[in-house]
Amino acid sequence: MTSTSNPRDLRAELENLTTEAFRPELAEIDRLPTLDIARLMNGEDATVPAAVASCLPQIAAAVDAIAERMAQGGRLIYAGAGTAGRLGVLDASECPPTFNTAPAQVVGLIAGGSEAMVTSVEGAEDSADLARADLDALALTPADTVVGISASGRTPYAIGAVEHARARGVLTIGLSCNPDSALTAAAHHGIEIVVGPELLTGSTRLKAGTAQKLVLNMLSTITMIRLGKTYGNLMVDVRASNDKLRARSRRIVALATGADDAAIERALTEAGGEVKTAILILLADLDGPTATGLLSRADGHLRAALRAARG
Repeated sequence: MTSTSNPRDLRAELENLTTEAFRPELAEIDRLPTLDIARLMNGEDATVPAAVASCLPQIAAAVDAIAERMAQGGRLIYAGAGTAGRLGVLDASECPPTFNTAPAQVVGLIAGGSEAMVTSVEGAEDSADLARADLDALALTPADTVVGISASGRTPYAIGAVEHARARGVLTIGLSCNPDSALTAAAHHGIEIVVGPELLTGSTRLKAGTAQKLVLNMLSTITMIRLGKTYGNLMVDVRASNDKLRARSRRIVALATGADDAAIERALTEAGGEVKTAILILLADLDGPTATGLLSRADGHLRAALRAARG
């Protein structure tokens, strides 16, 4: 898909988008006291979770499809422009420290590349060709998933990414904030979080951005739960890359096992710092190599490894 070249046509297209709608009742918001504006914004934000809730079946179906492919070695790839792209990059960047994923396992693509994270890259969002080139650089496989993110649901970069991926047999998901969007039509799974017009006309970094962040949280987090990256609500695959995370690792082992500090230190040393392995060592009274082998055969699922250890 290419962008609408005629400015008049583009204006008409934007006027038909829910996310671009003008709210005359807010036309004098700049004359209100600061606290009143804050109350208005807070009230607007409070409507977003309900909009997300209406799409939970679509979100769950997308998660199950993503997890099935990632279990086969596939990647989760986000693609978007502007705020939508930045949110995808943010979610991808948080997966390695939270779930110990490889850096290439969850990827965020933003139109215009890394420069676009901090500044506008003119014309990047209007290029479907750029999206195709960015995906080709990743050497897509049928086990991958591409999530196109666009508040309007019409951004050529996001649609181009989804169309290109789908043509190569890749699972595709479209995340937008307008009903019956072109992005949904292009994807296998459409998730349309219709949050309504923004407080500031067309500023989709507000409610639409919040809605997209909530959905991306779900897509990555629940997928990782399905892949065995958690034990209950404990992040047992957390990567202890700094003092805070090392302290959190010890606390997670303590919560999962009830062991004392000395036993936890011994288990983590035996496990090479791997939280999940340390928990298995303590709960099943195993040595490090045995626990590591059981987890490997259980595809990293701690509960399955525990069942195998206990016979």
